[in-house]
Amino acid sequence: MIIGVPKEIKNNENRVALTPAGAIELVKKGHTVYVQHTAGEGSGFSDALYEAAGAKILPTIEEVYDAAEMIMKVKEPIEPEYNLIKENQLLFTYFHFASYEPLTKAMVRSKSICLAYETVEGRAGGLPLLIPMSEVAGRMAVQKGANYLEKPLGGRGILLGGVPGTLPAKVLILGGGVVGTQAAWMAAGLGADVTIMDVSLPRMRYLADVMPANVKTMMSNEFNIRKMIVDADLIVGAVLIPGAKAPHLITRDMLGAMRPGTVLVDVAVDQGGCIETCKPTTHQDPTYVIDGVVHYCVANMPGAVPYTSTLALTNATLPYAMQLAEKGWKRAALENPELKPGLNIIHGDIVYEAVAEAFGLPFVPVEKYLEN
Repeated sequence: MIIGVPKEIKNNENRVALTPAGAIELVKKGHTVYVQHTAGEGSGFSDALYEAAGAKILPTIEEVYDAAEMIMKVKEPIEPEYNLIKENQLLFTYFHFASYEPLTKAMVRSKSICLAYETVEGRAGGLPLLIPMSEVAGRMAVQKGANYLEKPLGGRGILLGGVPGTLPAKVLILGGGVVGTQAAWMAAGLGADVTIMDVSLPRMRYLADVMPANVKTMMSNEFNIRKMIVDADLIVGAVLIPGAKAPHLITRDMLGAMRPGTVLVDVAVDQGGCIETCKPTTHQDPTYVIDGVVHYCVANMPGAVPYTSTLALTNATLPYAMQLAEKGWKRAALENPELKPGLNIIHGDIVYEAVAEAFGLPFVPVEKYLEN
């Protein structure tokens, strides 16, 4: 198969979808890998490293899209890329369709095959291609939140872990999945007073068992959220409903109950955000303030640590990419049940129900394409 790796063009996105080590493995199996000129530089991988791995460098993004049967990316295609995508071309990347209707409709029009990292499901449950970036984002959420709690950046002027004789900051984490768990470990390690909220009692029992003493668990509901936000210093939104839009757990009216300088970090922004006042921001302009509350809503947080993120992502995606390259998307999805739910759009049909529901668009069961 011919695999194309374009340079990411989203604002301050420095990750790349394939490392030179990944390229070596694909080339060894007889596949052709085209990498756009300088695509890996932001992650610390030069064109020379890709060439030494057996990949071929193409000068422009147009040439990569034109040559490839499968495109491997990190972030969803953005508007300048829409018309580069060809009918029957396989796109293997993060899409987060349910949060952005124009992207969904553009991919429907393209008649391409869209296989989303974030909806590939592990045999034992979980989302194996989302986990690495969720781990990075969860840890970064606390790192960034602690930074923006500083007074010059608009925060309350509180040190997350405090010092002897002063109380530590209070951190509220909405969601006890991978992002929330990683955020809790990070905040706890810095000495904060941490509360994780989730709707799953078994999950909270697990977290109560494994977390240190400065982490508490609490059932997530509107009453408890309204109670806890009053004196929280940092609130991390870590809610995920696979493939679907995140629910608003913090609404516009709740901001009035928060103290000025409270910091909100909404990691769920890729899926529409779990904070109603959330809107996607960039690493270049990461925050805004509403009612004195600092909002940090960068939609590609792991892009700020591209070397770590790229290695972690390729570790997870490469085995699936190898199957897709060896077998083609249809046979790979038939033989590996983990890949089947990753299919979101095929030849103009939305085959992932939560995406169709998000915009009231027609849904076609994926079996239509896998039975023939």
